[in-house]
Amino acid sequence: MNEYDDIINLPHHVSKKHPRLSSEQRAAQFAPFAALTGYGDSIKETARITEDRIELDDEEKTKIDLKLQEIKLNLLNSPKVTITYYIPDKKKLGGEYVTISGNAKKIDMYNRKIILENKTEVLIDEIIEII
Repeated sequence: MNEYDDIINLPHHVSKKHPRLSSEQRAAQFAPFAALTGYGDSIKETARITEDRIELDDEEKTKIDLKLQEIKLNLLNSPKVTITYYIPDKKKLGGEYVTISGNAKKIDMYNRKIILENKTEVLIDEIIEII
């Protein structure tokens, strides 16, 4: 005679208080525990690559200034422009270069920005190329 012969053939107990868990809920009990919350995000942020700012020489700055003057003279015609500019990263050293196309609406020399018709504002000091 075995030690469990008296209970081996009894029906499985079903609780009257707690509903039965689905397979997904039962499996979730054994999911890995994230003891370091946010650590994975921190690793991804550190691995994210940023670009260094390109310093323009005087000749390139003069070309951009001349192009801005040309755009300013033609603002009534909303000239189409393609601008490549630098956006500093808010979380770490470096940033990224973005190229945007659109029609110029205004050049604000006081705040040193060019405003496109789609309301995009580009800081003049961050521009590396205007076509």
